[in-house]
Amino acid sequence: MRTLIVCGVFTVQHPAVGATDEPVYTLTPLSRLLVGSSNLVPFMSMLLHPTIVTPFLGIGQWFQNELPPDQCCVFKQTHGESFWELTGHDTAFDAAFNEAMVSDSNFIMDIIIKEHGEVFQGISSLVDVAGGLGGAAQAISKAFPEVKCSVLDLGHVVAKAPSGTLVEYVTGDMFESVPPANAVLLKWVLHDWSHNECVKIMKNCRKAIPSRNVGGKVIIIDIVVAADSSDEKKRELQALFDVCLMFLSNGIEREEHEWNKVFLEAGFSSYKIMSVLGFRSIIEVYP
Repeated sequence: MRTLIVCGVFTVQHPAVGATDEPVYTLTPLSRLLVGSSNLVPFMSMLLHPTIVTPFLGIGQWFQNELPPDQCCVFKQTHGESFWELTGHDTAFDAAFNEAMVSDSNFIMDIIIKEHGEVFQGISSLVDVAGGLGGAAQAISKAFPEVKCSVLDLGHVVAKAPSGTLVEYVTGDMFESVPPANAVLLKWVLHDWSHNECVKIMKNCRKAIPSRNVGGKVIIIDIVVAADSSDEKKRELQALFDVCLMFLSNGIEREEHEWNKVFLEAGFSSYKIMSVLGFRSIIEVYP
């Protein structure tokens, strides 16, 4: 408990001198995220999963050796296949990852809808690309029942999608095509991929939406590095996530000029960035 107190997970109230009462431990804002109905326990469990942690033990070898291009990621060096290849057949790890994303969606989408709900107003349909089990799409559908929401993901993910919801699940590959919709949602997707891969995804999104004057747009929920340069803790967390992505998927957390380059090459005309709680932002991208 001493360690958890020092780390800010709990606070402690010690009894008065001479009293025989036990110390009283209370929750902090940090530990409150791990309790309640919308807790982040699945997300933290995924971050501490042996499949995630083990690659970091090989960082020394990764730095010292020049690896072939198809194995330049520490994750692939360790497991012999990419993060996404592994989720395709390791059902336990895939389940842990998808539950983590649902946990994150339950947390962040509640905040986004309350503080920036105007992002989804006026939309008639929305497709959540690589939306997993549909946590984000379900939250949007519940808050905006007039919006027809669907999720695009690979077959092994869609096969595990929950039933009895208003969200439609579509099997497909975002690198090939995106179903047509008034708006496209990309929540924590693009940071997993290289610049060229992101351009390809965004080009497919551009084909799926109508023109801006009838409401067409792409909604990105992701990290914009140094979006709030005055918050050192936020910048530190953004930098740490950038390092993690480099080791796990060859992904990258982008600064605004890097996002801008992706959007321009994919054929978009403009964008707007809004910071939300924590280290993420909403980016509205317009054709």
